[in-house]
Order: sequence, then structure tokens, then C-alpha cells
Amino acid sequence: MGISLSKNRFKDLNLRNIAAGLVSALIAITGPPAIILEAAANGNFTTSQAVMWMFSCYVFGGLFSIIIPWYYKMPIVGANTITGVAFLATVTAQFSYADLLGAYIVSALLMLGIGVLGVFSKLLDYVPKEIISVMLAGMITSYMVNFITSITKMPLIGGGALLAFLIFSKWKTKIPPMVAGVFTATLLLFLTQPLAGITFGTDVVLPTIQMPAFNPLSFLSVSIPLALLILSNDAAVGLGALEQNDYKPPVNKVIALSGIFSIIASFFGGQSANVAGMMSAICSDQEAGPKEKRYMGAVVSGVILLGFGLFAWKLVPLIQVLPKPFISLLVGFALLGVFGNSLSTGFSNPKIKISAALTFVIAFSNITIFNISAPVWSLLIGTLVARLIESQ
Repeated sequence: MGISLSKNRFKDLNLRNIAAGLVSALIAITGPPAIILEAAANGNFTTSQAVMWMFSCYVFGGLFSIIIPWYYKMPIVGANTITGVAFLATVTAQFSYADLLGAYIVSALLMLGIGVLGVFSKLLDYVPKEIISVMLAGMITSYMVNFITSITKMPLIGGGALLAFLIFSKWKTKIPPMVAGVFTATLLLFLTQPLAGITFGTDVVLPTIQMPAFNPLSFLSVSIPLALLILSNDAAVGLGALEQNDYKPPVNKVIALSGIFSIIASFFGGQSANVAGMMSAICSDQEAGPKEKRYMGAVVSGVILLGFGLFAWKLVPLIQVLPKPFISLLVGFALLGVFGNSLSTGFSNPKIKISAALTFVIAFSNITIFNISAPVWSLLIGTLVARLIESQ
């Protein structure tokens, strides 16, 4: 099977897969950019470095989402990892920009190796999924607290957006609640707040190769947790959704391709370009139309992400001057579903209550011991307690 530009492929476009692709793309371009800029600010990145991060994630994630589904004729959507970015926001201040790039490359190489060796399921089996989920919940708890306080600081905007989020959660429409919340918050901001100082960027930032550095400490603190988060929260979810909808995705090849695309993205400043979880679920669902044509929804999503990444140099300066409470709102809406799912999964197994609780508290503490960050300690201690103490 080769990559063909046959006009017959474009005939597979229909309103349903176009709508699925649009919703999928909206998930990627509404909340996550705010988290990327939050992480970049925490690490004191320059504007150019922040633009390159946004460019690489969305351009190469978009290309993944165009090339892979076109080749396999399956709705395998590509993007960057929202849970991974939320994790990185807690560690960017601890390492240099070059060290982080090196850690991204090692993380991508880990995914490539796991895909080539076919050990994906064995790796996830060893580290209990509950421990990974509760680690993530602990890491993003501070963001959820900021989300609530930002509503008190911007009650009209925050309250209106939260109401929209809850209404769309209740109605269960095709529009995800997160998209409804972010859209409502943005609309209310522009209707109620003065727009002075909010301008689009004017200086073009051309894509350039970024030079990494390789620091063993960053491998432990960044590469391993990042790879685990991508594999568990993105790859497992996305590939599981495909199988649930009667597709037979080439699991190991998709993991390896996620590694390859992520390696390329790393050299331009981004942490990953990988198979996406929720976005693949949306594009592979029955609502996306006839099964044999749903792959075009992934392609539509990829085209939108590609365009977003190419114009990151204009969009990043705009986002950077938005009020901080508003950014906290966007981040909160982007992570609220992730936070709820992580808590639900993390504390779902009564047999590992102690290890789950320890994992959550350690991850939330944001401690650093021997220059190793809290997420690594939480994973290590949580897994050991679950396996050696609580395992029957």
C-alpha cells in the first residue's frame, strides 16, 4: 500500500468526517497552546523558542495526521501530548533549554525502540496504569486550583465559561465540553475586556534546527515519564479506540512512527508528534460516517493542525499578552477532563490504595531529590509499593 494522491481519496470526504476532523482539531488548538506557553514561561524560554515549540508540535503532528491515515486508510490522528506538556510545565524550570531538547530526543528514541521491539503492552503492564494516572493527577492538581481561583478573579468570564462547559457535558453533543468552555471564555473576554495591547505577531520566526544537549539527569526526570505518559495516555487510548471501532491498527508500527516523528519534532524544539488519544477516538467513532471513509477526518484534522503550526509566529505573541487568569482558565478547561479521568482511574483499584495515595502526594509535592524530579519519585515509589507491598 503506497501513498497515493488519487482523486478518489478526496471523494471520501463527507460532512460527517469533516465535522469529526474539525472537532478533533479544535481539541488540539484550543487548550493545549496555553499549556505550552505556560511551560515555556516557567522555563524562561525566549519568544522564538516558544514559537519553535508550537511550530514543531503542530506542524509535525499535523503531518503525522495527514500521512499515516492516508497511507493506512485508518483514522489514526496525530498531535502532541497534552498530558506530556502538563508534565513538562512542572520541570522546564529545572533544566536548560538544550537539556530539555536532549531529553525529548531520548524519549522519542524510547518510543521508537518500544515500537520496533514490540514491548508496548509489557511495559505498560509492569507500571500499573493506576500509578501512571494518579501521578498525572498529582502533577496537574495545582493547575486545577489555579483554574478555580481564576474564576473568582474573572467571575463573568469564568462563570459563563464553566456554565457552558457543564451544559455541553449534560447535553453530550458533538461539541466537546472543553471546546465549548474555551470558546465561551474567549468570546466573553473580547466582549467585556479592553483589547489594548493584544496584537498579532509581526516578526516571522523561521524554522531552525535547535541544538540539544544530553544530560543523564534529564533522561531520568524528563524522558522516561514523558514516554510513559505518551504511551499510556495517548497511544493506548487512541489505538484502543481504533480497535473498539473494528479497525486493526499496526500497533507496533504506529508506536515506532510516533517515535520517528517525535525525534524530528525534537530537533525543532517540540516534545513530541505522536498518535493522539481522544482525537483518534473522535475520528474513528461511528458518528464520523462510513467506516471506510473515516480516515479522511484524521486528514482534515491534520491539515488544520499544520496550518496552525505554520502560523505559530503570529499566534504566540497574541496568546502571551492575554491576562494570566484567562490563561489559567484555558489551561483548566483543557485539563479538567484529563484530571477527572486520572483521578477516576488512579483510585479505581482498592488493592493499591496506599501506593496510589503516595504517588499522588509525591507528584503534587513537586519535590526534587538528588536532582530527580517528583514525577519520577512518584512513579518509582508508587510502582514498588504496588508491586512489593500491596501485590497479592
